[in-house]
Amino acid sequence: MQFQQSLSRVQKSIYRIMPDGTTKQINPFTDLEVWTIPGRKNKPITNAKPKNREKIKPSPNGEEYCNFCQSKYFNTPPEKGRLIIQNGQDKILSRLNPDEIFNHPADFRRIPNLFEIVTTDYWKKNYHFQLQGENKKWKERYISQKQGMDHVLGIINLKLKLSGLSPEEINGKNIHEKLEMANAFFCGGHELIVAGKHYQEGAEYTDELCSSGKLTQEEHFQYFKFTIEAMKDIYAQNRYVRYISVFQNWLHDAGASFDHLHKQLVALDEWGSSVERELNLVGQYPNIYNELAVNFASYNNLVIAENDHAIAFVDIGHIHPTLVIYSKSENFRPTDHNDKELRGFSNLVHACHAAMGSNISCNEEWYYCPRDTIVPMPWHILIKWRINNPAGFEGGTKIHINPMQVTDIRDQMVPRLYDLRDKKIIDGFKIAEECPLKPNSLRYIRYVKC
Repeated sequence: MQFQQSLSRVQKSIYRIMPDGTTKQINPFTDLEVWTIPGRKNKPITNAKPKNREKIKPSPNGEEYCNFCQSKYFNTPPEKGRLIIQNGQDKILSRLNPDEIFNHPADFRRIPNLFEIVTTDYWKKNYHFQLQGENKKWKERYISQKQGMDHVLGIINLKLKLSGLSPEEINGKNIHEKLEMANAFFCGGHELIVAGKHYQEGAEYTDELCSSGKLTQEEHFQYFKFTIEAMKDIYAQNRYVRYISVFQNWLHDAGASFDHLHKQLVALDEWGSSVERELNLVGQYPNIYNELAVNFASYNNLVIAENDHAIAFVDIGHIHPTLVIYSKSENFRPTDHNDKELRGFSNLVHACHAAMGSNISCNEEWYYCPRDTIVPMPWHILIKWRINNPAGFEGGTKIHINPMQVTDIRDQMVPRLYDLRDKKIIDGFKIAEECPLKPNSLRYIRYVKC
């Protein structure tokens, strides 16, 4: 009884609407305090055509608009995997050889990040991690071909140049040093999952990029599934990995280096303070994700979509306008979701991206239960719209100003969801007032002994 009463008190304090219309929010999982002040910076979702849009210049060799495009496969490090979708069937090719790279265009590619956040050298020096097993055989096979050796050395030289080394310094490094550096391409833990298309189908102008929302529901499901297969392989290849950070930066304002759709995976030997905090809260309040996330959103009419496997709503207490999608599955890790659960979850994430459009810079962040804990944490994804910048007021007070009311976000998203469903671009879930909103719908709680 005391546990239920404490959560009820928290529910009343985390979201307040003042007489003048100001909303004061405190995120129950981060303690971040956020205010939205009426009329200050209300920014509607807009996908107006930018004034500087240009006609796409045709390319006879396939897309070649950035280094992630299909005609520039050798501009990135060796390919760890490729997903090909043909006639409704998906096929994964792993650890490709250089002579296989242009055999068939990829729908999605898995490649090493040229500049790792957590480097291969980090794992080597701190854990004595080495290139070994099938990755070692793959490297030997790859560089045994002249095309492969030229590719690897060319990418290493590019990395050294971008790191600020002069031509003399680059030439001063011998081949053995460079090939040792290239181990990061074959066993590193910072990877990219890159979409095959730069522009959306039928695009005529440069602003018509292929975003997550411009994929089909099936393509988006395969994008998620391929990302999760990469997670499994990273865990299998490096036993010291405790958690893999998965995120997507869309457009420059969200931190993207290229305006070409891709996710990033970064292997870590820690959970990170955010995950640790949430797991500590679950230990104290086992049903917290139901009570202070899903149930709270339901009671305050913030839910925008729901199906049997997931629920999406506008979240409170974030610096940027934020949507959140929770998996309802009793399997609380992405790697444990079956295809049916994953498809249901993917459909709602895809619908949120489709409804917000391609021209909003955003971060997609994955949160899930680490593999080395028994404390459950439901898999959920935050989509944060990078439409505002924190200022001095926020730094000094730790009160953050979010330009959009959560209800305004809801009221702009819902009509778009209906419109997209009517056009049969998205399907397979209920929207807004159609949602059943059953209390305690997240099933992770089955694993908690209260």
